[in-house]
Amino acid sequence: MSETSRERLTQAGLNLIGQALSIFDSDLRLAVSNRQYQLMFDLPDTLTQPGTTFEDTIRFLVTRGEYGEVDDIEAAVRERVETARAFEAHYMERQRANGRTISVEGAPLPEGGWVTVYTDITPVKRQEALLRARSEELSDQLLDHAEALAAANRELAATNMALEETSRQLAITEARTRQVTEMMPAHIARVDRNLIYTFSNRRLSTVMPGSLANAVGHHASEALGPETYRKITPGFRRALAGEASVVEITHDPSGRRIRVALTPDLASKNEVSGVYILSTDVTHEAQARAALAQSAKRELAAQLSSGLAHDFANLLTIILGLQGRLERMEGLPADAQDAIRATLGAARRGGTLLDRIAAISGPRELRPQAVVLDDLFDDLAAMAGPTLHDPVTLDFDNSDLKDPILLDPGPLQDSLLNLILNANHAMRAEGGTIRIEARAVRDTWVEIAVTDQGGGFSEEALEHALDPFFTTKGNEGSGLGLSMVYDQTKLAGGTLRLANTEDGARVTMRLPLKPAARQAEPMMVLLVEDDEDIRASTRDMLRAMDHTVVEAGTIAEAEALLNLPDIALVLSDIQLPGTRSGVDLAREIRNQVPMILMTSLPPGDALRAQAPCPVLQKPFTAAQLAALLAGVPR
Repeated sequence: MSETSRERLTQAGLNLIGQALSIFDSDLRLAVSNRQYQLMFDLPDTLTQPGTTFEDTIRFLVTRGEYGEVDDIEAAVRERVETARAFEAHYMERQRANGRTISVEGAPLPEGGWVTVYTDITPVKRQEALLRARSEELSDQLLDHAEALAAANRELAATNMALEETSRQLAITEARTRQVTEMMPAHIARVDRNLIYTFSNRRLSTVMPGSLANAVGHHASEALGPETYRKITPGFRRALAGEASVVEITHDPSGRRIRVALTPDLASKNEVSGVYILSTDVTHEAQARAALAQSAKRELAAQLSSGLAHDFANLLTIILGLQGRLERMEGLPADAQDAIRATLGAARRGGTLLDRIAAISGPRELRPQAVVLDDLFDDLAAMAGPTLHDPVTLDFDNSDLKDPILLDPGPLQDSLLNLILNANHAMRAEGGTIRIEARAVRDTWVEIAVTDQGGGFSEEALEHALDPFFTTKGNEGSGLGLSMVYDQTKLAGGTLRLANTEDGARVTMRLPLKPAARQAEPMMVLLVEDDEDIRASTRDMLRAMDHTVVEAGTIAEAEALLNLPDIALVLSDIQLPGTRSGVDLAREIRNQVPMILMTSLPPGDALRAQAPCPVLQKPFTAAQLAALLAGVPR
C-alpha cells in the first residue's frame, strides 16, 4: 500500500469517529483533524488544512463568540496560545455560545505538540438536569456530588489514558537506551551506596576479561575481582562523597589499560544514592601516549646534553692529548706512569659514557620487522654465552610465541643483553641460572621476563634503578644500562617493571603484541638507486623474496620504465642525481603506483619529512624490507 493510500484510509477512519479530533505539532500548526472537528466548530475549509496555525483558529473562534463576550480579542487569543504552548494534559467541560456543552480532553505527544478530543456531552448534561428536577426527595447536595463524581470520573479516565501513553513511551525509551548501551564498546553501569550493581550493559567482561558478564545484583568486589576493586576503591569513595573522578588503572589479568569515570548519582542536593560508572579500554591510547612522552623526553634530553657533551668531549680530547704526551716522556718515576695510565683509563671511560648518552638522548626511529623469538634467543645466547662467569648458565622458555611478530629486534636484543650482563654480575660469586621467559598476555602484550638468582634488588635500587647514572657497581658501572632498557621499552610503547623473587631479581618487559604480516606476493619492482653497490645489494634482497626487479639510476630512466605494464611497486632512494629527488618522483606517481622511499638521511631531515609515502632507513636488512613490502596496499 502506498503512503498516499494509507493516508486516505487513515483520514477516512478518523472521519467515522463521532468525536471531534485535532492534532497540533510543536510549532502550534495543525497536523491532523477529522470531519467532526470542522462540523462541531463550523470552521471554514482554510482552517482545517494541515499547517493552519493554532493562533488563527483561536482568533476565528473568539471573534465569532465561541467563548462569549470578550473585551480584548487579541489579549484573549494571546492567553490561549500561551496556555497551549505549555503542552500540559488537561480535561475540562465548557458551555458553548450555542448552548451546547462539550468536554475537551488534551494530552501532549512525546515528539512535541498535543492531541485534543472534543465530545458533545449535551445529552448527558440534560439527563443530569432532568434527574435534579424529578428527584425532589434527593437532596441538592447529593445531586451536586453525583455531578461532580461524573465529571471527576471523566477527568480520571482522560488522565489514565495519558498515563498509559506516557508509560508506553517510557518503555520504548528504556528499550532503546538499553540497546544503545549494549552496542557501545564500553562498560556502562550503576551501583548503589553499598556498591551493589543495579544496572550494567553487560560489557564488563568484554572491557575487563575475567570479570562477571552480568554484574547486576553483585558487589563491585565480586564483579571486578579483588585486585581491580582495590585499585578503583578510592574513586568509589570520592564519588559517594559527591565528587566525580576519573581513575586509570592497569587491569592485571588482561594487561589492558582501563579508564574508569565515576559520577555521583545525586538523588537530592545533599544525598548521593549511588554511582554511575563508565569504563573504557584505552590500552592503545596509553601505548601511543607513552611512546610520545618518551620521544619528548628523549628530545629534551638531547637538547640539554648536546652542549655539555660537546664541551665534555673537547675536555677529554685535551686530557687524552696531554696524558699521551706525558706517557711518551722518558725518565718519569713509576708513580707518575701509574697516574698517567689511570688518567687515560678514566678519560676513555668518559668517552664510552658520551657514546651511551648519545644512544639514549639521540633521536631514533623504530624499525619493526617480522621476528621469530626463538631465533632471536638463539642469537642472544651465542652473543652472551662467552661473557658469562663459569657458574652462570642461561635458560630460555618460549612456549606460546612461535609465530613471527613485529618487533624492532636491535633495541630488544640490546636490552636483553644488558639485563643478562647485570644478572651475570650479580651472580658471579655464587652462580646460578639466568632464566628468560616469553609469553603472550591476552592479545595485547608480549611479556619477556629476565629472572636471576643473585640476591635481588635493594630497596634503593627498586626505587632508582631506572634513573640515568644510578649504579650499584661502584666505579665499574656507568648507571646507564637499565635506564637504556627503560628508554627503549617506553619508546616502543611498552612498560618495564622491577621486582624481587625468593631467589633474586626479576625484570619484566611488556611490548605491544602485533602479529607480522605475511610476505608480499611476488611482483615486479622498479628499483631506483644511483649507487651501484647499494643497487646490487637491494636487488639481491628483492630477488631472494621472489620479486622481479627492473633497475634505474636516475629519475629520467625511472619515468621511462614506468610505462611497463606490470610495475607493481617503486623502491627509490631520496637523493638522486639531478635537480629532482625521490620525493618529487613520489609526488608525481602517487596515484599511479605504490612507492617506498629509502634514505640515509636522519628522521628529522627537512627533505625526508616531505615524503608522501613510507620511508626505509638505510642501512636496512632483508627482514625490514620484507616487512615494509608486506604492508604496501596492492
